[in-house]
Amino acid sequence: MRDSGNRVIVVGAGLAGLSAARRLVTQGFEVTVLEARDRVGGRTEGAVTADGTSIELGGQWVGPTQDRMYELIAELGLETFPTYNEGQTLVQLGGKTMRMAPKRGAVPKLNPFVLADLAQGMARFNRAAKTVSLDEPWMSKEAKLLDGQTFETWIRSHLHTPTGREYFRVACEAVFSTESTDLSALHALFYAHSGTDLDTLLGVDRGAQQDRVVGGTIRIAETMAAQLGDRVRLNTPVRRIVHDGDGVRVETTSGEVLEGHRVIVTLPPTLAGRLEYSPALPSWRDQLTQRLPAGSVVKLYCVYPEPFWRADGLNGQAASDEGPVKVTFDNTPPSGTPGILVGFMEANDGRTWVRRPHAERRQAAIDCFVRYFGSQAADPVEYLERDWMAEEYSRGCYGAHFTPGVWTAFGHALREPVGRIHWAGAECSPVWNGYMEGAVRSGESTADQIARLL
Repeated sequence: MRDSGNRVIVVGAGLAGLSAARRLVTQGFEVTVLEARDRVGGRTEGAVTADGTSIELGGQWVGPTQDRMYELIAELGLETFPTYNEGQTLVQLGGKTMRMAPKRGAVPKLNPFVLADLAQGMARFNRAAKTVSLDEPWMSKEAKLLDGQTFETWIRSHLHTPTGREYFRVACEAVFSTESTDLSALHALFYAHSGTDLDTLLGVDRGAQQDRVVGGTIRIAETMAAQLGDRVRLNTPVRRIVHDGDGVRVETTSGEVLEGHRVIVTLPPTLAGRLEYSPALPSWRDQLTQRLPAGSVVKLYCVYPEPFWRADGLNGQAASDEGPVKVTFDNTPPSGTPGILVGFMEANDGRTWVRRPHAERRQAAIDCFVRYFGSQAADPVEYLERDWMAEEYSRGCYGAHFTPGVWTAFGHALREPVGRIHWAGAECSPVWNGYMEGAVRSGESTADQIARLL
């Protein structure tokens, strides 16, 4: 195979792929980005309501310590605005409905025994998370013990009240879009440390949901793609990657062949494992991708003439242990109209309700909004949703999660190149793993790695 000079082929035009390509171009490399979809953005996706208001069907928030995202947004000439956070948040746990101020670290008004249990549980979790290495989680103290149990096992061992346990389970669904029985306790701790701490992952004020991008986060990918021009090719699914000591050959499903010096695969781990490789990937890399399932989530919107919940002193945020929509936010645009509520059917709720007819799923979502915000929520002027499990080139969101035993047995293979094949994506970043910040950091880090090698 002929070594094609300094040409790098990037598979996937999500934030990781576009960030990698952008960084390589500035360093003088010839780059081609191959995207299977008819759009860029990957797990970020834009849409508009009937009146033209921009919404995000995929990833949408940025927050403090996501420094590279804020820098990139500014570099691209885009702006952010704060998530609406005035008024009180609704919390429903154990059949009780409570209102609480949306302050960082605020806890529901529960009985003293439950409050004490939650406080000690959060303290233990955050303390344990800080001991997990971000670069090599499998080398952390007690890594094998923690990786050998599910997050549910950790919850049952460290929380002593039913309500305290439910709080952590709802948090797991909100952060990972999967059940606490599905992922490793080590991964839950690593993930929290990667994103600062659990309070940050769950919070709006000084938290991961603090800000949104004017016009939608899809503008980040679209602006980067516009800068890259015809280097980005849509509707070009990759089927096979042939690699040897001289270079790489990337074959598309249409039979086209592109040759290069290196290739960066930025697909979600499970999808990266579905490509054909010649020679075959080492067993440890392929076994890794077999064990990194994506989360299960339907993201949905109800649109109203105005944000009526604000007049009742509510900020549109709700968290509940009763589904199928357990978490909501106010996604009204800065103009104040229309009023938009966003909700999520996550984990088992998502898996269950995608098998129901659309009309039933829509009504179930509306019923949840009515339970939270009253009868005015019963008649939205518009309902929109995205089932990320059904997306052919994602097969789930928000990101992949590590099942028990994976970090300690296969973690070393996550970012390690295989010859001239390199890996990037939100799941590959030690910092803000699974988030847009992580995707951008991973893409740029991989580009820098290639530049150093050459």
